[in-house]
Amino acid sequence: MNLDKLKEIIDNSNNIVFFGGAGMSTESGIPDFRSSNGLFNEKLNMTFTPEQLVSHTFFIRYPEDFYSFYKDKLIYPNAKPNAGHLALAKLEEMGKLKAIVTQNIDGLHQAAGSKNVFELHGSVLRNYCTKCHAFYDEKFILQSEGIPTCTKCGGKVKPDVVLYEEGLDEDIINGAVKAIAAADTLIIGGTSLVVYPAAGLINYFSGKNLVLINKSTTSADSKANLVIHDSIGKVLSLVV
Repeated sequence: MNLDKLKEIIDNSNNIVFFGGAGMSTESGIPDFRSSNGLFNEKLNMTFTPEQLVSHTFFIRYPEDFYSFYKDKLIYPNAKPNAGHLALAKLEEMGKLKAIVTQNIDGLHQAAGSKNVFELHGSVLRNYCTKCHAFYDEKFILQSEGIPTCTKCGGKVKPDVVLYEEGLDEDIINGAVKAIAAADTLIIGGTSLVVYPAAGLINYFSGKNLVLINKSTTSADSKANLVIHDSIGKVLSLVV
């Protein structure tokens, strides 16, 4: 499985960046919502793709339906960091891993102890009132009936998650680009590299080793020094 080669790359690297996606969290029991083929909404008598259900348009037009899907499919309060998250936190502690760039919104990297995490698509753990910007945690959203409303001003509370049709946060993008551009090794794991603009960030890498750990093939396989088709948690925990 090329674990020795991966171990050798990590041993000889001092500036590693990890770029990850949904496959990183499936081992924590969080399903990849994009693999769902679409959901029939009885009230609206329409079938929506997961992408439509978490789009800005859907949030504005059908907020109640948005929140019922969001609470049911995107917040996993009992999910715990898996072996992969813990291995990455350990690599950071050792001074080898300088940053994590993630497409996930579950906060599990930080729960595992990672400090320098760029969350490209935001986090379900943070929610803000659209009027007065008061902060609410994910428990507030889960316990609310219908549309979560601010207890201070009555405004609608929106997750700090980048919905489809919304732009990514400039500061986070810039931080991620800087980290990737400075890295000597980029490990890409648990992502099919099809969600843009996030997937385009790996083009800023010009270091020595490009490593891909993913169950299926990706568009970047041909450029990589090492490709391992296996579960990311297993591979990282064995090597670290």
